[in-house]
Amino acid sequence: MSIVKINVLTVPEEQRETLEKRFAARAGAVENSDGFEWFELLRPVEGTDTYLVYTRWRSEEDFQNWMSGQGQAAHRGGGGGGTEGGERPKPAATGATLWSFEVVQQAAPGRSGPATE
Repeated sequence: MSIVKINVLTVPEEQRETLEKRFAARAGAVENSDGFEWFELLRPVEGTDTYLVYTRWRSEEDFQNWMSGQGQAAHRGGGGGGTEGGERPKPAATGATLWSFEVVQQAAPGRSGPATE
């Protein structure tokens, strides 16, 4: 059964462009990871300063393996977007929370039904 991880990022308006550029610069950092299924960066439209980083994984183990390897490097600034001299750039987000979910139902155009393992 797939799992979903949603990183909830509080991003001040003046840092939004920086955050989006950093995610664009690290394109490909997760896509080839074993068990990775989907990624979306969701920009708030109105009434909030919260971005959502949605990833979907085949299993919790696949997510944990990514976090202990490539994910750790990406979150340290190793996925691109560093500054000259190797200094770690200032975080664009002022807060972060990780939500975890199991996929129990899903639908796609033309079909629907319970999630399958």
